[in-house]
Amino acid sequence: MDPVADMLVTIKNGYMAKKAQVIIPYSKFKFEIAKILEKEQFIGKVTKKDSRLPAGKAKIEVELLYDKQKPKISEIKRVSKLGLRVYTKGKNIKGIKGGKGIIIISTPKGVMTGSQAKAKNLGGEVICQVW
Repeated sequence: MDPVADMLVTIKNGYMAKKAQVIIPYSKFKFEIAKILEKEQFIGKVTKKDSRLPAGKAKIEVELLYDKQKPKISEIKRVSKLGLRVYTKGKNIKGIKGGKGIIIISTPKGVMTGSQAKAKNLGGEVICQVW
């Protein structure tokens, strides 16, 4: 099982079902990815629920955004999988859909977008593409 892929599919399915929000099991890594998507305005407010409980019981609540009844995310794709990890160098990072999309990369300095990693000349594992 790939928890990150499950999170991405949950968000995508929530948009397809026109839900207002989705709830995802908590982990620090998934929370960082969700915060990047929130900062880039692909999803709405991201909150951690039940913060008093242990990490296994906590949840991430993600608000889904729509633009004139159309979802903000048209596609979200997992790139690096459990069976095939995909890595890139900082200078090899390219834009997605002419700048309309983003790449999320896990670098030694933390999880960040492809443009941030390219600016800092950091490479790492390519987590997903969103547009």
